[in-house]
Amino acid sequence: MRRVLIPIDGSQRSLLAVGEIMRQATSADTLEVHLLNVQPRIFPQEMLLYLPPDKVDTFYYDRATEALAPAEKLLRVARLPFVSHRAVGPVAETIVEKRRELDCDSIVMASRGHGKIAATLLGSVAAQVLHLADVPVTLITDNTRPDFGGRLQAT
Repeated sequence: MRRVLIPIDGSQRSLLAVGEIMRQATSADTLEVHLLNVQPRIFPQEMLLYLPPDKVDTFYYDRATEALAPAEKLLRVARLPFVSHRAVGPVAETIVEKRRELDCDSIVMASRGHGKIAATLLGSVAAQVLHLADVPVTLITDNTRPDFGGRLQAT
């Protein structure tokens, strides 16, 4: 049985990775699909002293549930069994840790498509996962190019 981890960030692009797995599932290969949403820690440590822990946990859980919902819907419609996971922490590192924990054979994820300059300045989660992972990582990209003509008044 092949185990695949699909990180889902809630974007439309992340659904491209789900679509790729749905296409691969038509083969005779038995597939175990794991969806993962990682919420980065956004509350400063000092602020956590004043927030009830259950409120913080609920906040992260609700955001992860919202991000996972479209991917779960696609897999349900395709009648592909899956398991959803939620985590909080540094995104790339948590994806790789969860892959090890679940013993997945590969990671299939969409790249955000910020471009080379933004990825260099901001760091790319996909690039970090590629660097840290010890299994094959398949990056799915959206091949459509943005149309800037309307914004630039170009003809």
